[in-house]
Amino acid sequence: MGDRWHVEVDRSVCIGSAQCVHHAPDGFRLDTGRQSRPVEADTDANEQVLAAAEGCPVEAISIALLESGEPVFPPED
Repeated sequence: MGDRWHVEVDRSVCIGSAQCVHHAPDGFRLDTGRQSRPVEADTDANEQVLAAAEGCPVEAISIALLESGEPVFPPED
């Protein structure tokens, strides 16, 4: 069984660039206020969601391992 992730978008930082939707159209949606949100906060690990987090111009997306809470993105320094 693969890893499960918890995905969050910091809506106070999100600028609605839609880069997350571009990288992971099945993983993110923009609401009527053009703020991003994950389609499902708890999801299977996948490269598209990681690419969306890495491609966010304001780093509003965070990903953690669901079971342990260990950060996936952004990585710990």
